[in-house]
Amino acid sequence: MLFGHARTSRYVFLLAFGAPSTWASIANAQQADAGAPSATPQTTPPSSAPAPSIVAPASSDAPRAPLMPSPAAASESSGSLSSSPALSPMPAVDPARDDRKLAQQGAERPAPDGSIATRPSEVFSEDWWGRARPIFEIHGYFRTRSELLHNFALGRHDAPGSATDANLWPHPADFSYSEASQDHPVNLCLNDTGNRCLNKSQASANMRFRIAPELHISDNLRILSQIDALDNLVLGSTPDSSAIKPGFNGTGVNITASTNGYVGAGYNRYAPTGFFSSTQGPPTAGVNGYRNSIDVKRVWAEYNTPVGQLRFGRMPFNWGLGMVYNSGDGVDSDWQTTYDRIMFVSGIKSADVYFGGSWDFMASGATSANAYDVYGGQSYNLANLQNVNQWMLFVAKRKNPEMQRLALSRGDLVLNAGAIAQYKSQYLDTLQGPNTSSTTGDGATNPNTVSYDNANNNNNLYYRGGKLFTPDIWFQALWKKFRFEAELAAQIGSLDVTPKNTDPNNPVHIAMYGLTTQTEFLAVEDKLHLNFGFGWASGDPNASSLNPSAAFPNETNNGRGPMSTFSFHPDYRIDLIFWRRIMSRVEGAYYFRPSVDYDFIKNANGQKFGGGGAIIWSRASEFTQTPGHARDLGVELDLQVYYQAKDGSMNDDPSKKNGGFFAMLQYGVFFPMGGLGYLPGQQSPTIADWSTSSAQTVRLFLGVSY
Repeated sequence: MLFGHARTSRYVFLLAFGAPSTWASIANAQQADAGAPSATPQTTPPSSAPAPSIVAPASSDAPRAPLMPSPAAASESSGSLSSSPALSPMPAVDPARDDRKLAQQGAERPAPDGSIATRPSEVFSEDWWGRARPIFEIHGYFRTRSELLHNFALGRHDAPGSATDANLWPHPADFSYSEASQDHPVNLCLNDTGNRCLNKSQASANMRFRIAPELHISDNLRILSQIDALDNLVLGSTPDSSAIKPGFNGTGVNITASTNGYVGAGYNRYAPTGFFSSTQGPPTAGVNGYRNSIDVKRVWAEYNTPVGQLRFGRMPFNWGLGMVYNSGDGVDSDWQTTYDRIMFVSGIKSADVYFGGSWDFMASGATSANAYDVYGGQSYNLANLQNVNQWMLFVAKRKNPEMQRLALSRGDLVLNAGAIAQYKSQYLDTLQGPNTSSTTGDGATNPNTVSYDNANNNNNLYYRGGKLFTPDIWFQALWKKFRFEAELAAQIGSLDVTPKNTDPNNPVHIAMYGLTTQTEFLAVEDKLHLNFGFGWASGDPNASSLNPSAAFPNETNNGRGPMSTFSFHPDYRIDLIFWRRIMSRVEGAYYFRPSVDYDFIKNANGQKFGGGGAIIWSRASEFTQTPGHARDLGVELDLQVYYQAKDGSMNDDPSKKNGGFFAMLQYGVFFPMGGLGYLPGQQSPTIADWSTSSAQTVRLFLGVSY
């Protein structure tokens, strides 16, 4: 939700540096008890200001140690080993000795007035623990995921990128297949089918180490961040046998046919092929990959004022069920909603009503940044009219979590709801996209860079005139062990895809709608979870695919109607195969999802072991967007078993998610239906089998949350 994130376990480090508290006063008390003359050590205060004394004046009523040692104490301190009872009497028991020591220490300690001394050497260690600022908290997780993807192309006979499979999975590189007009063999495998490689499976594993530090400067001021190390790094992807470099010549033109702009960096004679690799290297952009080892994804500050909270920086945003705005903070998440924004949140606490707004910096276009900025300086925006501006207002009523649990325990009905309104606009823009060719300033054709139209003589700018209004309503009803939650959103607006007043089809209108619901019931001491999910994303009868087109102007229907294919946030996941991987997100379709989970072991300390399953039936909102012009897309069955260890340091707090070690094994199978088949005219007699086939996946998740 917008009002906070579920946190994992926290380790607290006090940023208090300096010497421990002085022990001079304690030594004086010990000397006094041993009969030594009392003396208070003198310290030299700094020249700037006198240092306050850490020894309080002794009260006249405080018990004092004797000035001369008793015979027993003198004999004990002399170390006499005489066996004669008369010469070495046993020391007398003094019940008041501990009381005198405590009284002496209490008299020498500063008064507990809430303040601390000015120098670290004059502060008691327990004061640092309770009062020092700032406080440094660390959250996050480490995860490793392994996946087997089998037949994700669904047995179709399409070349990658062809119009008929724009929304489907490309064939593995080591798989031989045939399309209607051409054969694509890989004749490198020794078998009885003409040495054709017929591998339909792909296997991969990746990892991520997420660090989410929080620097609490005071009770009302903190700085938060999110840092990922080895973010989704494919295991085995950076061996010492592989290195790359930018593939550009002296004029800045790409000289390689590769679409990624890099070529091989040369030959490593100690690891000429992957077979001879002996180690892994850290990912380094432009050397052995396209990203660096560490990515700083978010940094923002939160300041609590008497009238509300001010947030500013690059921060997450989550609203409702996460259908449109999803912070993606789950341990198995891959996508996020992150905004550069200035936001203010206030409310009426007694009424559980909250409201606020934000100013977002969505896109600034070109900036003055260049390679020499590494030595200093400050970049700036080159064209304000090119900015994508965004503003947001929201209001919500959400019951206090503690009072909500109390109300549910009494059997009361709890209702929470909220509404958000977001508006974005852009006046000018630069045309970007994977056009087949473009003319750069030096007159050379470069198929791999941003495309600009220099003929319009407007500094490569276009009139865009884009406007988009996004209302989003969220509702939640809770009663005992029952939960119903829904989110409804729309995206309404317009934009020009050609220069202003030169095309009768301008402006192109936008009208998209989406709805999702979740119903949950808990039983058997909250071990049994019964769920039913439903979602709908509007389709576009004038579009030829569920996925966005590769060329932006083709997506606007050429004036035949508004753009109306609604897409859920990619981290709003309902399955393992079709919408999560093949399509990457729910769009232009509706689904039904019943599911059940049961915790066979569930302890109060956080340990649990369980399993469950779900069935997802998906249908297209507009049948003309499917390859086979049929509404039924397919049915998927997903199964899982999971284990949560009890060693998470935050498992003692029931309001937080479980921490520590977590493992999960998942299996999914997807059965395609008529909507993912072929039209009659697309089939050729050169291929005997034009039927689609099922896709399967196996996932292993291992993680540690802290």
